[in-house]
Amino acid sequence: MAYKDDARRLAVESWAWQLLVPTRFADMDPNRHLNNTAIARLCEEGRVRFHWHLRKAHPAIGHPHFLVAHVGVDYLAEGHYPHDVTLGLAVTRVGSSSYTIAQGLFQVRQGALRAFALAESVLVHRDEAMRPLAMPAALTAALGEYGLR
Repeated sequence: MAYKDDARRLAVESWAWQLLVPTRFADMDPNRHLNNTAIARLCEEGRVRFHWHLRKAHPAIGHPHFLVAHVGVDYLAEGHYPHDVTLGLAVTRVGSSSYTIAQGLFQVRQGALRAFALAESVLVHRDEAMRPLAMPAALTAALGEYGLR
């Protein structure tokens, strides 16, 4: 099933956590659209900033370490420079040693915020030797607060 088949992902208000990200001139392709690599970078920025937010908002989780195991992106429309991107993020699954986040990237078109890309990433909680590590209860509880609405 494509990410766009879940109508909640197309509505900016469905996302539990949001971030406004400016675009850069270097994000633009020759057609003045945001290129695919720029969209992946915006998703990365969202993941990193969400983890910073998570540690600050939930100090009991400490400083967990994650590896990105998978990233998938559905491109729905063209994104444009120099318009800012509203990035929405939600946790869609929490497992024993990994979790999945979904992201929606929105820009104003026709007077409303509209999705131009949707993404999912699987992150694996890991130890210092880069082996999967069980998710602590405090981390599982914190992630549970960021579900898709």
